[in-house]
Amino acid sequence: MTAVTITTDGFEVDASVIATAFGLDPSTLQARMRKGEVTSLCEAGVDADLGRFRLTFRHAGRALRLTVNADGEVLTRAMFPVAPAKAIRTLPAN
Repeated sequence: MTAVTITTDGFEVDASVIATAFGLDPSTLQARMRKGEVTSLCEAGVDADLGRFRLTFRHAGRALRLTVNADGEVLTRAMFPVAPAKAIRTLPAN
């Protein structure tokens, strides 16, 4: 299995890729996701990035971002600090 597989239901990312990035045991990853301790976001590219997808996983103030093509091939991988989810708030609409 490759790190990212695209199915009719969406993306499947090998748990060991995400867990290793955050220093977690792969066997506990799904439980942490259910608790909201690990979150994910998928964004589809537009215009020049059409056919690319950005998969972002967040845990404990860090983010793992994988950019993949339409075949699920990982084009780029980045880790960076982020604000904890509870610190993010939505501003009221004008």
